[in-house]
Amino acid sequence: MIRKGLSMQNLNQSLRIGSSASKLSNSSFTSQAAASSLLQVCEPSAYRKREVKVGQFLTRYGGEDEYADVDWDKLGFGLMPTDCMYVTTSTNDGSFSVGQVLPFGNIQLSPSAGVLNYGQGLFEGTKAIRRENGRTVLFRPAQNAIRMQMGAERLCMLSPSVDQFVDAVKQTALSNKRWIPPPGKGSLYIRPLLIGSGPILGLAPAPEYTFIVYASPVGNYFKEGRAPLNLFVDDEYHRATRGGAGGVKTISNYAPVLKAITRAKSRGFSDVLYLDSVNKKNLEEVSSCNIFIVKGNVLSTPAINGTILPGVTRKCIIEIAQHHGYKVEERQIPVEELLDADEIFCTGTAVGVASVGSITYKNKRVEYKTDSKSVCREMYSTLIGIQTGSVEDEMGWIIEID
Repeated sequence: MIRKGLSMQNLNQSLRIGSSASKLSNSSFTSQAAASSLLQVCEPSAYRKREVKVGQFLTRYGGEDEYADVDWDKLGFGLMPTDCMYVTTSTNDGSFSVGQVLPFGNIQLSPSAGVLNYGQGLFEGTKAIRRENGRTVLFRPAQNAIRMQMGAERLCMLSPSVDQFVDAVKQTALSNKRWIPPPGKGSLYIRPLLIGSGPILGLAPAPEYTFIVYASPVGNYFKEGRAPLNLFVDDEYHRATRGGAGGVKTISNYAPVLKAITRAKSRGFSDVLYLDSVNKKNLEEVSSCNIFIVKGNVLSTPAINGTILPGVTRKCIIEIAQHHGYKVEERQIPVEELLDADEIFCTGTAVGVASVGSITYKNKRVEYKTDSKSVCREMYSTLIGIQTGSVEDEMGWIIEID
């Protein structure tokens, strides 16, 4: 149901509540029980059985901890269809029906569906990670649920409750468990998707909404892998404008940046860093991730102002940096500060924490520190450590689901 009274301030405050995700682990939805019955609905696709060493234990495909037939060492960031997806639709009373886990596949939509005609669509991204002890964990999915509710309010959509969102993510992860990469080989990227599926001709909110959660095993987001990125500052194209929807994760934010990305990649750059659309002089974000600049003991990142997505990873890095004794500033950052920065790095669910080796602005290329003693490496190691279990989760960010 559309949540009233939510604001960007509410979201920022909610992202500071480190333990909220953990509290949801005892949700009234019981994903383990649901997972035991969903196998009658969603059968695994064909695969070869073989043996593989995972950490210190040996797993045989076809058993309880089976693995799909994937070359995990060559895993990139592309769609690899898995076994199942979660689907539910809104009801007349404004809530969502109990979801089903179904075989992954195409969906049917009316040509006049709200998402196709007027762009009523939101998506999120979170990950399931397999640890060395064989346990599977999720990382702060409740924050993604809250952000989807924020986006739904902005686009006049109905949205699932936080509990139902988190439970759907759990069910999707459990039903696709054999697609979760071995420890250190990647993660299962989970994509919750909310669309206006009901037919509408005149410009108005759709009469029905569908919530889908699907997944794909992934490795590094950028083709460079863990190598430093080379960014291009684009002062012609803009990712978002004031008063628009740049601060929510709507599907309509992404097609407009494809032109800028395509042009930059044709010139050998990894991605594009955008400036504000009013003055064309202040940093905003990269196409699919937030950005940080480092100068001495200070980390700075553009303030959330309605045009910048409040990234969950962004917020985690702010909290980790403060915990490590760094000063963190969320503020307006003139593009000229890139010229004097010690380090630059990007953050996001898909990209993780990615170091930036160089940035080119108005034909001037600036290079940055990327060695093993960098702040970026420190932030990355801590974040990954919390996710994989090698660093204690003092924030309460992790949910074990099996």
